[in-house]
Amino acid sequence: MTRREFLQAVPVGLSLPWLLRAAGAAPAVENPMPATGSDLGSLYPFLASLEPRGEPRLSFVRDEFTDVAAWRRQATSRVRELMHYDPPHCPPDAQVLSRVDRGDFIEEHLTLRTTPDLRVPATLLIPKNAKLPAPGIVALHDHGAFYLWGREKVVASDNEHPSLTEFKRTAYGGKSYANELVRQGYVVIAIDMFYWGERRLILDDDPVDWRDRPADMPAERVTAFHQRSSQYCDLVGRSIMSTGATWYGIMTTDDIRTVDYLASRPEVDANRLGCVGLSVGGFRSGQLAALDERIKCAVVVGWMCSFPPQLQVKIKNTLGWMMTVPGLYGDLDYPDIVSMTAPRALMVINGSQDGLFDLDGVKGCFARLGRIWKKAGVPEKINCRLFDEPHEFSLQAQAEAWEWLKRWV
Repeated sequence: MTRREFLQAVPVGLSLPWLLRAAGAAPAVENPMPATGSDLGSLYPFLASLEPRGEPRLSFVRDEFTDVAAWRRQATSRVRELMHYDPPHCPPDAQVLSRVDRGDFIEEHLTLRTTPDLRVPATLLIPKNAKLPAPGIVALHDHGAFYLWGREKVVASDNEHPSLTEFKRTAYGGKSYANELVRQGYVVIAIDMFYWGERRLILDDDPVDWRDRPADMPAERVTAFHQRSSQYCDLVGRSIMSTGATWYGIMTTDDIRTVDYLASRPEVDANRLGCVGLSVGGFRSGQLAALDERIKCAVVVGWMCSFPPQLQVKIKNTLGWMMTVPGLYGDLDYPDIVSMTAPRALMVINGSQDGLFDLDGVKGCFARLGRIWKKAGVPEKINCRLFDEPHEFSLQAQAEAWEWLKRWV
């Protein structure tokens, strides 16, 4: 077939590159696309152009903000508006399901209302040898792409599954830190975050082991459940947003309502409350302290970054639906939200080997937080620590965190 006969034979409308490939010739690339070095590939330059420029509109570092209390009221109002989730307030109406004497503390398993229609499972640990009322701590579990268990990640449990034990070894130095804190004299509460533990996603045709979480479930079945849950995260996040709410709003409201219950317990001194968490638990800890002034001290572990540095190469595994607040980042970057804790106490811990976060971005956040607490007149109440460690809450970091809580709570 001649070239003319070939061109007459092909369908009208096919592109020149297709014709050249069909004829056995590779098209010349005159203007190759420059490499972006981004998880977002060729879309990154456009998405980067959408980033807000200059200091966020409501950041306390701006010159127009001088009164920290007045600034905080304005910033809090904006964050709550953008949460798009404000269920009617209701009493916790706690229902205690079991009460176990653990020797040096009492362990209660209960449910509490965070909305008129929603009950959240919780575990409360009460020290037996502390002077009551004692200070209270909200222990906030992580994400970890590990969904079968929630509060059990930070609270010891009977017949603990080997996969959970191994997870604690890598994430928490093998400790159940809520139990460590109750033995130090704190009343500690932990809930299951939406989508984890007893609030995990169960489909109609799921097998019995995924429903019952037996202690002898093979490790590969645990892994399979976590893989399925990760795959459904996007669907659940999109579904929440389609209702007009945000996953962030649900998560943060549950944590605030948990403080309502903790503060109501007669064993707790409501004027001495703190919170602590790793990873998404660290994110939750910062948001809770920012939005609830009853928290006198927060520890944020493994979750501090600035949005712009994350966008290029770190967004894939760090800025998920739980942290998505549409319209927020022109007003407040992540460190600006956490800075709403000022003038109360805050400790931020990150690992220099933590591949989830841009290290220069982390260091920039530390410097920014230092500026804000200095401007608020309480530089002694901010403590930013960078350990030569991966994404974990190591025993060394725990020891420093407990000293920080002891100092301010």
